[in-house]
Amino acid sequence: MSLGRQLKNPAGPIRPARPRLGPRTAYLVQRILMPSPFYRWLGARIESSPRVRRLFTGTEKKIKEEIFGCRMCGQCALPATGYACPMSCPKELRNGPCGGVGADGSCEVHPEMRCVWVQAYERAASQGRAGDLARLQRPIDHRLWGQSSWVNYWQGRDENLWTDDDGLATPAALHLPATLKGPATRQAPQDPQDRQGPADRPGQRKQGPAGQQTRDGMRVRAGRK
Repeated sequence: MSLGRQLKNPAGPIRPARPRLGPRTAYLVQRILMPSPFYRWLGARIESSPRVRRLFTGTEKKIKEEIFGCRMCGQCALPATGYACPMSCPKELRNGPCGGVGADGSCEVHPEMRCVWVQAYERAASQGRAGDLARLQRPIDHRLWGQSSWVNYWQGRDENLWTDDDGLATPAALHLPATLKGPATRQAPQDPQDRQGPADRPGQRKQGPAGQQTRDGMRVRAGRK
């Protein structure tokens, strides 16, 4: 059964897709389709006509369904995942693999099939691109489902789909709607004593033996309230 037929119904069960295009060829196509003044012009012309946009998007969907098992999320992660589509993961993990991958690389949900993220690593590593798998994939905008990711790519709308590294060194800025933004607040400087443990602070009572407490080396009988 073709990948397109397996994924005809977006609401149906998702099965890991095995790319039909080799990684070397896929990365070559990537270089050919990189954004340029021509592709930006072409994307603008496609979007200017609803009829042409539907035709182009439908053609892209059919091609990418058959080759990559594409589900038309509109924010293509293929260039950073060895051209193995993470949206064909039954869990739709943009950052994988999950903890249920078999020792043989099989999918947890469909053990008879190979994990999408294992395929992604193997394909990227074969072209010296294993480092791409260390990038952090940001959450997708679900309002873009069904749109042409090629047009979005050419128009520069998906430049922040992933980080340049694992994204852990510098936390991403939190973007809030204007209605949720309040006055800026500054955190008060921390008292050096606050960084000390309770037992290290001057004058701090310490629990001693036999129900007694000590203060700076002096024993004080514990009273009851």
